[in-house]
Amino acid sequence: MEIDPSLLLLLSNLLQLQTYLDPTSDPTSLSSPSSFPLLFFALASSLLSSPIPPSPSPSLIPNSLSPLSSDPIYSLDPATRDARFRSLFGLSFSLFNSLLNSLLPHSPFPLHIPPDRALSLALSRLSRGVSSRLLSRTVSLPPSLISRCTHSLTRLLSTTLYSQFVKPFPPSSSSSSSRYTPLPNLIGSIISSPVRLRLAAPDSTLLSPNRPFPSVLLQAVADHRRVFIDACVRAPGSVDLASHLRESSLYQRASSGKLLTEPIVNLHGQKIRPYLAGDSSFPLLPFLLTPFSSSPASSSASHPSYETFDTALIKYRAESIEPAIALLKGRWKILRNLNVGLDHAAQTIMACVVLHNMCQLAKEPEDDGKYLWRDPPETLQPAYSLDSEWSMYNVAESVREALAEDLYDR
Repeated sequence: MEIDPSLLLLLSNLLQLQTYLDPTSDPTSLSSPSSFPLLFFALASSLLSSPIPPSPSPSLIPNSLSPLSSDPIYSLDPATRDARFRSLFGLSFSLFNSLLNSLLPHSPFPLHIPPDRALSLALSRLSRGVSSRLLSRTVSLPPSLISRCTHSLTRLLSTTLYSQFVKPFPPSSSSSSSRYTPLPNLIGSIISSPVRLRLAAPDSTLLSPNRPFPSVLLQAVADHRRVFIDACVRAPGSVDLASHLRESSLYQRASSGKLLTEPIVNLHGQKIRPYLAGDSSFPLLPFLLTPFSSSPASSSASHPSYETFDTALIKYRAESIEPAIALLKGRWKILRNLNVGLDHAAQTIMACVVLHNMCQLAKEPEDDGKYLWRDPPETLQPAYSLDSEWSMYNVAESVREALAEDLYDR
């Protein structure tokens, strides 16, 4: 039987250490105060009597602490390499390197692991949705190291790099959207989407009667490119969507006239500022218009212009924010069942928003629905305006009426 030399060396060193510490001891006497050598011999006998599996060949040992550039994946032809990178890390080869170059000036990862290898570990977690413990079995690295790499990446993406890839309401938004919707000055659509949490004992504030799992809410705005132009994670799953909106900086800035003020379009004497398309779970506001059918006092059936407006608004949402969320959770599978601590939940979600935008801006393939993920449908709870919002509600009603009349006339 072939014996591992390192095992013999270990036992020999232990015996020498015992002799050095107590040279008067009799290694053959069980009555001696120092009978540990016999234990070493017993241990050796036990180990040597069990068959020792052959050492794996070098090609089968994951070289997890070497640079990723040393892996065979780099020698593949460009098309195959891109497909492999997307499968493993959620990004093409060129986008992976672009992200790495953006991160390097910030010294993002532990020093004893090559940056490209650390980035690959973090992206593997985010794109495949696996836990650090499960991934550690594949790459033969401690789960704690994988978690550190993941937290370092999500922290930088959600803070330092966020403004580089999530640009709120660029001036060209309204003019660009005009090619995708007949509604003038519509610049994006808004949604509040639950992100499921994998928690053993969730707090009651994370639970909602509408869904049987703990969650936090992601409020997001996307434009016709399915690019996010605003995102917010501030509320547990038990909070209603309108309250989440009112807690966001988007609401605070827009309602105080610091956001979504230009350009202005005049329709039948009514000034139309930029606005978002919402559904019945959001209150009607000058910067956030909802369908007439979501208002109890309005009936689309009795007003053909209302029905025309609702159809255009719903269609725009179906082509912007809804597929954007489906792509976000499709590409970054960790958002389907978030397996990080609650203290890292928000930064992980926001990091995935940044990664999603990188993919969309780089025109990464959407693969005809391969990446789309649909959440289970929920019954929307209609939102009502607060007393403090009535003046804004009246303005929004006038704006919506003008838009509906103009659209119907055309």
